[in-house]
Amino acid sequence: MESTANKKIQYKICSRCIMDTTSDPNLVLDENGVCNYCHEYDDLCKQYSHYKDNGEKQLSEIINKMKEDCKNDEYDCALGISGGVDSSYLLYLCHEYGLRVLAIHVDAGWNSEIAVQNIEKMCAKLGYDLHTVVMDWPTIKELQRAYMFSGLANQDVPQDHCFIAAVRQYCKKHHIKYLMNGANLATEGILSHAYQQSPRDWINIKGVYKKCGRGKISLKKYPHITFWDQYFGYEYFYPVKFINPLEYIDYSKKGAIALLEKEFGWKYYGGKHFESRFTKFFQEVYLPQKYGWEKRRDHISSLIVGGEMTRDEGLAEIQIPTSTPEQMAEETEYVLKKLDISEQEWQEILAAPNKTVADYPNELALKHCLQSIKHKIIK
Repeated sequence: MESTANKKIQYKICSRCIMDTTSDPNLVLDENGVCNYCHEYDDLCKQYSHYKDNGEKQLSEIINKMKEDCKNDEYDCALGISGGVDSSYLLYLCHEYGLRVLAIHVDAGWNSEIAVQNIEKMCAKLGYDLHTVVMDWPTIKELQRAYMFSGLANQDVPQDHCFIAAVRQYCKKHHIKYLMNGANLATEGILSHAYQQSPRDWINIKGVYKKCGRGKISLKKYPHITFWDQYFGYEYFYPVKFINPLEYIDYSKKGAIALLEKEFGWKYYGGKHFESRFTKFFQEVYLPQKYGWEKRRDHISSLIVGGEMTRDEGLAEIQIPTSTPEQMAEETEYVLKKLDISEQEWQEILAAPNKTVADYPNELALKHCLQSIKHKIIK
């Protein structure tokens, strides 16, 4: 897939949200100028409308079942906490429902000080146990370094995969039946297809490291989920049931931040997922400079279609930089030094052709085959 830097296209922007051809060069507008992402969001809202129908009642019933299923266990559920808005508010919500929660934090070496303080404040005041899984830094470093040289857009894959794997593996080991998830349409209803890449594809991760890595590590210390785990193991043999409470309530990012600040002294860190310093660099520096894409355009569009802000407010916000040029230069220097990437190598990374998952080994063929088999069985 070509980025806007590689391909001349006619600029278009949605009349309802602020998704444009920098977000997706193949953006499709209808006769009213409304983009395909808005239509997909509306379809998702219809598809998941049952969550909002008597949502509080449904959520209460789910939680009562969790408590009954886990009455002889130490915990009712686990919750992966990053110190960000969604996971922090979810922890608060679990407390309101009287759940016994084990908070799990995965430290991949990029925590901002604010994120760490947020996690500690939340767990201390709510009285929840916190288990921190610290990733092996040499492994994370070499894998992230390989991804930087891969030309792929989603540089968060190495972090995201080990976050998912480490939490699931802990639940499996300690027989925790339920895992609370902060996924929600309110803040993630629109995400560009053009530059996304699944963080669950272990085949792709191994392929990228083999082709672009320095061969200094074996990945044995990297928590991962195989194709088998993802589509069979965690579903049938050692199931962990995901619960998405934020889908059942009228979740507001602004409202959540206000409550967290007031009740816990929680602090905002400047952008979605900026609790990770690497993610901040990835979204503020790497994507705009290499792909011409500001990921927060997706995040703002999600808030617009969800009614959190108006389109005019979104257009105004996207014009305000989240960091000064000096701050971004400082962050770039910090990340490159930590990943052992020279300034010359960084310029080569930016100048190299952009790549897609198809340029490396991946699980797409296996996934397609599995879906075909399931379709035939169901049919």
